[in-house]
Amino acid sequence: MQTTWTVGPAKGEDLPEIFALLEECDLPKEGLARCLSTTLVARKEHEIIGSAALELYQQCALLRSVAVKSAFRKQGIASSLTRAALDLAKEFHMTNVFLLTETASTFFSKQGFIQVHRSNVPENVKQSIEFTTLCPDTATVMMTTLDHLNDAPTTRNRPSFASS
Repeated sequence: MQTTWTVGPAKGEDLPEIFALLEECDLPKEGLARCLSTTLVARKEHEIIGSAALELYQQCALLRSVAVKSAFRKQGIASSLTRAALDLAKEFHMTNVFLLTETASTFFSKQGFIQVHRSNVPENVKQSIEFTTLCPDTATVMMTTLDHLNDAPTTRNRPSFASS
């Protein structure tokens, strides 16, 4: 089966469409503009059908805004976006990636994340808007360690990002 969508870096003009996607998926958009340079989108032709973003905190990252339009779910898009985000985190020399979820812990478990207690999250990550304001205390905290990932790219059309 041939993929009819691609994953690549988001551009500034994509922000309104990404915000609309997050709203459709009941995910917060606050703070996303600050990490646009580490945001990925899945596109079908010119339409954004998925997103994933990383917030970078020294050697750890927070994965957020993993969303796929309802009409395009169950096609591997969320998995490709997650893998591309983890590849990007490796490019920035992150060692661990954390996330908060209320609904997708089973999905993220299949992507190599494990549930962890909030006390295991570094303080700088816990100061993020997701931990302090956007996600309830009942959200599941998950983490993956990047040293176990193969160095080879695992997604098609892997985006290229330069460290700054």
